[in-house]
Amino acid sequence: MKMKKKSELPSKVCPVCGRPFSWRKKWERDWDQVVYCSERCRREVRGKLASDK
Repeated sequence: MKMKKKSELPSKVCPVCGRPFSWRKKWERDWDQVVYCSERCRREVRGKLASDK
C-alpha cells in the first residue's frame, strides 16, 4: 500500500463526542465496523444503555 497523507485518509465522526477521527492502520480490516473514536466513547454508550433500563 502506498503511503498517503493524513488529509487523504478516510474519516468518520464519533456519535458520542462528535469529534472527527481518521482511519488507523489497526482498523484496516474493520473500518466499516468502527463507530466510536475511542474505548472511552464506546464504554460511555454502554454505560448509558445499562442505566436507562
